[in-house]
Amino acid sequence: MPKKAKPAANGQEEGPVPCKQVKVEVAGGPSPLNFDSPSGLFESLISPVKAETFFQEFWEQKPLLIQRDDLALATYYQSLFRLSDLKSLCRQGVYYGRDVNVCRCVSGKKKVLNKDGKVHFLQLRKDFDQKRATIQFHQPQRFKDELWRIQEKLECYFGSLVGSNVYMTPAGAQGLPPHYDDVEVFILQLEGEKHWHLYRPMVPLAREYSVEAEDRIGRPAQEFTLKPGDLLYFPRGTIHQADTPPGLAHSTHVTISTYQGSSWGDFLLDTISGLVFDTAKADVELRAGIPRQLLLQVETTAIATRRLSGFLRMLADRLEGTEELLSADMKKDFAMNRLPPYYVGDGAELSTPGGADCLLRGGGQLPRLDSTVRLQFRDHVVLTVGPDPDPSDETREKVIYIYHSLKNKRETHMMGSEETESHGLRFPLSHLDALKQIWSSSAVSVKDLKLTTDEEKHSLVVSLWTECLIQVV
Repeated sequence: MPKKAKPAANGQEEGPVPCKQVKVEVAGGPSPLNFDSPSGLFESLISPVKAETFFQEFWEQKPLLIQRDDLALATYYQSLFRLSDLKSLCRQGVYYGRDVNVCRCVSGKKKVLNKDGKVHFLQLRKDFDQKRATIQFHQPQRFKDELWRIQEKLECYFGSLVGSNVYMTPAGAQGLPPHYDDVEVFILQLEGEKHWHLYRPMVPLAREYSVEAEDRIGRPAQEFTLKPGDLLYFPRGTIHQADTPPGLAHSTHVTISTYQGSSWGDFLLDTISGLVFDTAKADVELRAGIPRQLLLQVETTAIATRRLSGFLRMLADRLEGTEELLSADMKKDFAMNRLPPYYVGDGAELSTPGGADCLLRGGGQLPRLDSTVRLQFRDHVVLTVGPDPDPSDETREKVIYIYHSLKNKRETHMMGSEETESHGLRFPLSHLDALKQIWSSSAVSVKDLKLTTDEEKHSLVVSLWTECLIQVV
């Protein structure tokens, strides 16, 4: 299932990831999904089930099968990705391992049939037709506008990265053995039919991927066939396998997945280091040295266990009394790696504020002290507080970080690119109240911002405007 993949280590030189894509026009008019808001999109995706019902009864608990006899929706799903799209995608330049996997399930094991280097359509089609191999296409939102549009809204809705894979399987074939994933999975059936078996989890809400032998998983808890327009959801840890029924056309489905590494345990690990750092600055007990030779002991001593337990209780008390913005690395990682905002265009990068056609800011005017401003693209911005990384700052005073995804590259989304960089701003902690004003208000006057001088107020809004984060109203 989709996750942040790493480039294939096959020794082949990888060409540039294409950023141009074939624009898909949906037959029959506008999309049957609601793109007015992130919540509207999710509601329309799981319709007729309500979001409240979904999160109360199904999310992280049990699978949900939605079978719909809706021609408009089926046609729309088919437009998201077709087997026939592979020909044009191969011409754009895609590579085995990085963009495409070719595989079969043989005797309960996954057999990978990848070649080296660039994918050629005729070879791909030959493996599909003659070897009955499944073609797995990684992160198609890099190429397909409508999947970009869907997944960008879902990342806003969940506040977590949303990846996808497309699976194309010939009739009478199966690509993957029984397995479970570490992500929440939404499956949209695009072409043909897919026959599914779901089994009860051995590891509920699993934190890792695992293949399971059929003699260990027991009988299926659910068995059904998906047709175009149908949707299936199941929680991480759900064991599953699927095949295309014989005698029918090939099957194409897309898995849309989220919530990898987004558990309370992950959030605790993300926040605890900063909490310990802050507490140690204020409490001499945490700055005292550990007992001599403690690190040489085979087992943790009773005195060390008691001391650690006491420190954890102290940290819990401190945490309950704080109103600071929590999380550091998780917020930054999300902002750095998520999709940029969806917009209609040719995929060109957003221009700088000095340009005449900044797509996000709409060419808005430079804010002045007498201006009224408002935050835009709220769902694409995160604000957090952390220690200043400046090595010259010996006190390691805290500063405010604002990260955003407006300049992220769609063509590297979920691809584990080592070139990923953060985009955003850094402000002194004294600006926190003013920033909260901007974040919490539909519009705010610059001169009313809670800062000491007019120069600070103007400098703050100009910095935000430069990043296309606010506009003058």
